[in-house]
Amino acid sequence: MSTSPPPAAGPALAALARELHGLAPSCGPVRLVAVDGHAGSGKTTFADRLAGALGGTPVLRLDDLATHRELFGWTGRLRSQVLDPLAAGREAVYDVYDWQARAFTGRRTLPPAPVVLVEGVGEGRQLLRPHLARLLWMELPAAAAWARGRRRDGPALARFWDGWERAERAHFSADPSRPYAGLLVVPDGDAYRLVPGPAHAR
Repeated sequence: MSTSPPPAAGPALAALARELHGLAPSCGPVRLVAVDGHAGSGKTTFADRLAGALGGTPVLRLDDLATHRELFGWTGRLRSQVLDPLAAGREAVYDVYDWQARAFTGRRTLPPAPVVLVEGVGEGRQLLRPHLARLLWMELPAAAAWARGRRRDGPALARFWDGWERAERAHFSADPSRPYAGLLVVPDGDAYRLVPGPAHAR
């Protein structure tokens, strides 16, 4: 796996960073910003680049909270271990799932920074939207995103992806995120175009 840093943020991400810093806090003193989208759509890379534009703001990966048995059943853990402490202005300490060991094997801390990014599939779900200052959606169709994810992970994880795609379809069918996104993030080569999302029309 490459350890090289992501490319520097361009003008669009710099402008977005300024906008996010200017939002009202949404979870205690924290402006909680979600980066949602289909698996394989580039959420991790975008969140890392946005975090850099925000001056190194912390990023929570939902892969740390999900499990093989609960691909989308992490809402309770996120609330009790992350949202409740942040809402009280405290550092959050949460359990981290090891996808190889199939168990929670570590813990991480998340400070109540002015802006905290949360990236992962389904972060824009109904139960969590009231805690968000902004919901961003990676604008890549499911089929294209899943194909990217399969190429990244290789044939060894083909069966996992088969199950994942079924689970993701079911989740977004019942609880879609995209209609509530304030901004669509459109990959454009090595950069991004930022387009007002469906929430602007509401």
